[in-house]
Amino acid sequence: MLRIAFNRQPLLLLSRRTFATEASSRALPSAVYTNASGKGDPSTTSTPEDITEAQRKVLDAALRVDQAGEIAANYIYNGQLAILGRDRKLRPLIQEMWDQEKKHLEVMNKLQVQHRVRPTLMWEVAKVAGYGLGAVTALLGKEAAMACTEAVETVIGEHYDDQLKELDEMSTSHSSIPLLKEVIKEFRDDELEHLDIAVENDSQRAPAHALLGTVIGGGCKVAIELCKRF
Repeated sequence: MLRIAFNRQPLLLLSRRTFATEASSRALPSAVYTNASGKGDPSTTSTPEDITEAQRKVLDAALRVDQAGEIAANYIYNGQLAILGRDRKLRPLIQEMWDQEKKHLEVMNKLQVQHRVRPTLMWEVAKVAGYGLGAVTALLGKEAAMACTEAVETVIGEHYDDQLKELDEMSTSHSSIPLLKEVIKEFRDDELEHLDIAVENDSQRAPAHALLGTVIGGGCKVAIELCKRF
């Protein structure tokens, strides 16, 4: 198994088979947003009123960034597929990852409405930048496209872990926050699965792999900070 060292702590990347086994053995937290099971449940229809103003800002920023990130991810895979769609090996893998990102965005859109969060002003920028990043790296070759996925998902995995720490410190009796934490954990694991897929498909053989990862990862971190504020 592969271990990626983030700034704060290492995250163990499980194999795709492990993820599939775990997913099949439990109900996914996001299911309450993608089917009718959560209808009328306060955890999916209302937002906590007993949190401080500072905690509200943390929650707003988290959901704003996550929604923007899922928009960008959808367009990254769209751009990759537009260029690499004829590759019989990569097409189903990219489509599989894109399908997961579509579900993530569907859930984040519902969370944004539920918690009354203003969407980012960078919405259109996320679309254009995401598609451009996916398409340009794919034009550089399939290894570069996978290196793009590796770099993006590395940052997102770390970012989701940081969010979970912030939510752990949020004091509220509202049931939506424990559910949100479980959804974030689910999506983090999906993103790490994508990272695993990228490494398995030669991301680290991309020309100037380290430089490419640094530039893309740095850009993602800047985008996260911008979306928190705007």
